[in-house]
Amino acid sequence: MIKKRKILVVIAPENFRDEELNEPVAVFEENGIEYEIVSTEKGQARGMLGAYAYAETDLKDILETIRSGKGDAEYSALMIVGGSGAPEYLWNNEELHEIVRRFDIEKQPVGAICLSPAVLANAGILKSREVTVFKDSAALRILKKADARISSDQVVTDSNIITADGPEAAGEFGRRMAEAFLKTPEV
Repeated sequence: MIKKRKILVVIAPENFRDEELNEPVAVFEENGIEYEIVSTEKGQARGMLGAYAYAETDLKDILETIRSGKGDAEYSALMIVGGSGAPEYLWNNEELHEIVRRFDIEKQPVGAICLSPAVLANAGILKSREVTVFKDSAALRILKKADARISSDQVVTDSNIITADGPEAAGEFGRRMAEAFLKTPEV
């Protein structure tokens, strides 16, 4: 049976940005796209505005699955949600950096919104790529240091990399992630 794989959605266990998770996920559901929410630890995660989400597994287990080759058949896009928890839990997470690099090497869609494009910069994949990020933030300085080309657009697509600058762009970010996902090969 030929089937589409899932979008791997990464959130911080505390203080992810609610809209940046909920609006893209609504787009995925409208389009029949499967997704899996993961975090640095399995279990319930809490958003900045009070929403809750359940992380089905943690990044360590996801990385082990991907390293084993089983993840190649399961996931075909990666989306990283922002929010004030991203710097603490996601920016310097080596497991997430390796996952990002593996998706990028395979030219699979990699998306990050708000403060989370800093994860992509810290993973070393943004040199000379056009991206956007939440303005006036430490994330902006990290992207500049990584030699990314900073755009003032709300949502930017550069090859397989999709970035958005914050909650106001969450709906369009979700649509772009869905479009990129739907273009990936089926298995």
